[in-house]
Amino acid sequence: MSESFDVVVAGGGHNALVAAAYLTRAGFECCVLDTRPIMGGDTATEELTLPGFLHDTCSTAHNLIQASPTLRDDELQLGEYGLEYLKPDPVAHIPFPDGTWLTQWRDLDRTCAEFAKFSRSDANAFRRMVDEYDRAKGAFGAYRYTPIGWGPSLQDRVAQLPDGRRWLRRIAESAWDVIAREFEDPHTRAFMLWLAFMTLQPPDNAGTGWLAYSLPYGRQQHSWTLPKGGSGALPSALSRLIEAGGGTLLPGRRVTRFVLEQGRCTGVETENGERFVARRAVLSSVHVAHLPQLAPADAWGEDFLAGVGEWRPGVAMFVTHYATSEAPRFLVDGDELEAVASGTADSVDRLLRIGWDVRRGALALDDPPLLVVCATVADPSRAPDRQHTLKVIGFHPYELADRGPECWDDVKEDVSRANLDQLRRYAPNLTDDTILATLVKSPVDLERLNEHNWRGSCHGGEMSPAQSGALRPVPGWAQHRLPIAGLYQTGSTTHPGASVSAGPGRNAAAVMLRDFGSSIEEVIARG
Repeated sequence: MSESFDVVVAGGGHNALVAAAYLTRAGFECCVLDTRPIMGGDTATEELTLPGFLHDTCSTAHNLIQASPTLRDDELQLGEYGLEYLKPDPVAHIPFPDGTWLTQWRDLDRTCAEFAKFSRSDANAFRRMVDEYDRAKGAFGAYRYTPIGWGPSLQDRVAQLPDGRRWLRRIAESAWDVIAREFEDPHTRAFMLWLAFMTLQPPDNAGTGWLAYSLPYGRQQHSWTLPKGGSGALPSALSRLIEAGGGTLLPGRRVTRFVLEQGRCTGVETENGERFVARRAVLSSVHVAHLPQLAPADAWGEDFLAGVGEWRPGVAMFVTHYATSEAPRFLVDGDELEAVASGTADSVDRLLRIGWDVRRGALALDDPPLLVVCATVADPSRAPDRQHTLKVIGFHPYELADRGPECWDDVKEDVSRANLDQLRRYAPNLTDDTILATLVKSPVDLERLNEHNWRGSCHGGEMSPAQSGALRPVPGWAQHRLPIAGLYQTGSTTHPGASVSAGPGRNAAAVMLRDFGSSIEEVIARG
């Protein structure tokens, strides 16, 4: 069996769908294939525990995409295809072991009052940093949503800011360098470290300094942004757009080979022997670590294969999904508070240990830092009868020292219990009676669920300076064009990287459209 399309897309994550949506708007017939039975990749929503409980398989917060041209400028009119966002209040809540807490609210004055409980100076620092990033955000946004080589580097962009010399240092520093300099109280420092870590880059790593500005700013502006009905509302809207434009979506098709003719990629083959011919090009969102398996080694070239071999996965995630009869409730001023996003950040030292524990393969269960997401607090449509979906996320190495990844199947229940016990220290209402069902996903399970979660990383891989910008995914191949003619790459292993941003998808579409003799600007103007 063989079918022909203008563009064949291997992988159905949100970036692949974003690229296909722009290409569809340009008049190209796209076919999107994905291994899983539903589209969306790590933006899927599924009934993982009980019927009627809609869990986000991986991502829940769609924060970065709010500042993207795709949504900010309504380039694809996704609201017409059912996409709607909620902005919960409070934004995030962190309790501390000494009985205090810090809550971020959508109102900046109210958030600063929370900081002022610990330090007036720290409240002023938070307000100042929000203001400083507000003035600088244009440079960062333009960098993220411009293909590599099409505009100035990040360093050149920030150097043009009025305080550009200071920003040059900040983007080279670690988040901890910035936080230690700007904040004095251990509670506010821990809160800022927790926020800065939410893209899974250890906050003591060089090159994370700007995250100490951008992530608190983004949460302050857009909250812990939720797609109404679940994370899968984004790929669903994109899928409707593609189908309305004559495109085809085929889940349950695992691409196992790129078809090459005279050195050019002209299609793909699937596990069950189907062939899909691409008249114009093939767009891949297959994880870069798996790409070499899909074509002969000499087609890739020695430099590309060497770069792929050096790819680092970074911090892995450990997730437990719960169906519950209650949301976590935290004691606040003699009352109780529920939040979509909460977490544990027991100390600065514990947060700074995350990266080191991952690098040495240590399974550290003492006071585990957590991200806790209960989307049903703001979006009750995700569960029946005032019940809740709850996701508790820990951060660990994929490969445990002296034991390898295989032992995760033996220890995952213990890790899940340790994380739940940590949460119960602050939300004691989560008793066994309130938990209706449980599903544990270790880093190995996440990889089994979605091959793009290579080594348990739902972010494609480490976002260090060595794997960012012009070096992502491989030096010399950062413009979404791969060494094989007619083959392009998108997804979180490409610029600007991980999280739900639409950046890799939009940038890949821009490159492809230019190569096709059009432009993304023409597509947007056409509406």
